[in-house]
Amino acid sequence: QGHVVESGGGLAQPGGSLRLSCAVSGRFLSINAMGWYRQAPGKQRELLARITSGGSSNYADSVKGRFTISRDNAKNTVYLQMNSLILEDTAVYYCNVQGRAGLLPFDYWGQGTQVTVSL
Repeated sequence: QGHVVESGGGLAQPGGSLRLSCAVSGRFLSINAMGWYRQAPGKQRELLARITSGGSSNYADSVKGRFTISRDNAKNTVYLQMNSLILEDTAVYYCNVQGRAGLLPFDYWGQGTQVTVSL
């Protein structure tokens, strides 16, 4: 069983930046896709960005050009650099990691980290 720990959320002003991290630990991990989602109050969870094991990434239109996803395969860690934050970015942010632990597929979620953008 793997373990996922998120960090880096907090409070920022409009136009500011935050960086989220998500580290995965466990035995015999082979990680494929890693992604970031968010869920604002009263709204559905939405996919923001996703990156494959080969480094290909895609973004939701709402964050394209402002957010950047990256990963460090040696550390089993995915990052989300968030720039030019706006009030509408306020939400709980979750990382998602998919892969295999040995022969068993997994789909892990982080515990969620609050991002608040406020004046």
